[in-house]
Amino acid sequence: MASTSHVSASDEGEALWFFGTLLVLKAGSEQTDGRFCLCEQAGRKGVATPLHRQSQDEETFYVLKGELRFHLDGEESYSAPAGTSAYIAPGAAHAFEVISDTARWLNITTPNHEAFFRAAGETARERTLPPDMPPDMVKVMSAAEQYGVEILGPPPGGKP
Repeated sequence: MASTSHVSASDEGEALWFFGTLLVLKAGSEQTDGRFCLCEQAGRKGVATPLHRQSQDEETFYVLKGELRFHLDGEESYSAPAGTSAYIAPGAAHAFEVISDTARWLNITTPNHEAFFRAAGETARERTLPPDMPPDMVKVMSAAEQYGVEILGPPPGGKP
């Protein structure tokens, strides 16, 4: 596959509703020759992922606006206001939650994790935060099994 440069304007990119967030694929594996996936996400206060790990996939987060709290290895908790980055190594147990009214962040991850986002999420009907409702855990668990995401427990601080 030959490399091709790519530009994604602010209103471009595939939009998904994923685990209470609006996730926009700004540079997916298709645009990066399978090297990585760059997502922009936004969520409202209380949105949280379950404690989980993915043995093969790393993630790097960069908080653009608002504040997140990262829970690492199920024990340590870190506040992450705008300007904070967090690297999650493959196999590390982690979760995060939005602790400000709203937050916006970037997530750089692997093509495999991009496929998990698509399988566990749904096409956003609008480029807005999704309705405030719990995720479809049957769908999430099926996608998790398929893409190597191990759910270890409920969100450490946020709502399920």
